[in-house]
Amino acid sequence: METETEDLSRRSIGARRNPASQEAILDAAEAVLREGGIAGFSIEAVARRARAGKPTIYRWWPNRTALMLDVYTRFKNARAFPDTGTLRGDLVAFLDNQLLGFWKDSLCGTVYRAVIAEAQSDAGAEEALQAYQADRKQRALVLVERAKARGEVSQDVDAALIIDLVVAYAWHQLLVGHVAQSMSKVEAVVDTVLLGTPGYRA
Repeated sequence: METETEDLSRRSIGARRNPASQEAILDAAEAVLREGGIAGFSIEAVARRARAGKPTIYRWWPNRTALMLDVYTRFKNARAFPDTGTLRGDLVAFLDNQLLGFWKDSLCGTVYRAVIAEAQSDAGAEEALQAYQADRKQRALVLVERAKARGEVSQDVDAALIIDLVVAYAWHQLLVGHVAQSMSKVEAVVDTVLLGTPGYRA
């Protein structure tokens, strides 16, 4: 008689991810993170929880950081990027909803801080983080490009620099453990960035 473990392994053969198996593993990874925290998170623990073979997990996620980041991304993708009609409104919502507010008092903040920390000493973790960041940044640039189209800022404004400045503030607060305290400064941070933005018109 075929067991559930054998069935999951059979359906997961190959580098191409089986959607059902992938979701089962991500659900298990989330459960392990919630129950054991970062210290209790490992590929072995997730494999036990998902009743999947470790080779299957390693085939899709080369290290635990990549798996943690996929759990994190699943939460992040549930939040749409803002479109308030103004650059100021978009950046405030971006900082509040996509960054600081997303991390505040949540598993997501703990996971992302761990991912950043591991990327400092592990090449695989660094690669996974850089790939994730590149994708998120491309999406965030749309906020500034829309502002250019509306005539709110000069056409030659460095969109990437504006996003970097906003994200850098959020990362600093996350890494020093001041996310909750920083929430009250969201509007001031955005206003300071916009003050130095060429051609900005409120």
